[in-house]
Amino acid sequence: MVGSFVQGITAYGRALEFINRHRLWSYVLAPMLISLVLGLLVLSTAWAYSDDLGQWIMEKYPWQRGKSALESASSFLGGLIFVVFGLLVFRHVVMALSAPVMSPLSEKIEEIVTGRHGQVSFSVQKAIGDLVRGIRISLRNVLRELVLTLLLSLFGLIPVFSIFSAAGIFLLQSYYAGFGNIDFTLERHYGVRDAVRFVRRHAGLAIGNGVVFMLLLFTGIGFVLALPLGTVAATLETVRRLDGEN
Repeated sequence: MVGSFVQGITAYGRALEFINRHRLWSYVLAPMLISLVLGLLVLSTAWAYSDDLGQWIMEKYPWQRGKSALESASSFLGGLIFVVFGLLVFRHVVMALSAPVMSPLSEKIEEIVTGRHGQVSFSVQKAIGDLVRGIRISLRNVLRELVLTLLLSLFGLIPVFSIFSAAGIFLLQSYYAGFGNIDFTLERHYGVRDAVRFVRRHAGLAIGNGVVFMLLLFTGIGFVLALPLGTVAATLETVRRLDGEN
């Protein structure tokens, strides 16, 4: 698992080189625009409602220990919670809406890597199918991720466990981010159930891919490149594993 984790991270360097070498930048424009619009929406919402959420958290906090420190940082904490859950929804919405573009990009990469040429062409029927598949995967994952993130967030309200909660949330979101990037390749090979099993077998790859994806989301401009770079990196590694399993 550790080896797959490292490969998931280092694949981003090869992804950038691969995009430049094969001139695939035209594929990134649509997800960049979608990411920009949704990212600004998440940040503006966090800015507008952070004080209200922070005050609500203070009212529900049951312990006296650490309450004064928490009170001074309540607005920041409220904004952070909005950003965490906003990024969660942001990722799944961007992945679902970008599926009609990311899927052909993944297919193009697979053809270049394997030399097996199919039909990488746009059609309304295929785009709708990719969109439906993306929405189905996103709904499945976002429900599980929301529940687990909420449980970890509540666990983090206990002062001594807050750092473990933050690390758990980050790794959880990384796993599901990597899952989404990997599935752009798996959709051509597996149904949803078998795709889930594949990602579980290669959880290290999913987390490694997702860690870099999540870090890019927190940078000023990197969040608009996170999805196309993550998709290319995931495709390069996933194709290699599919060939090995077959």
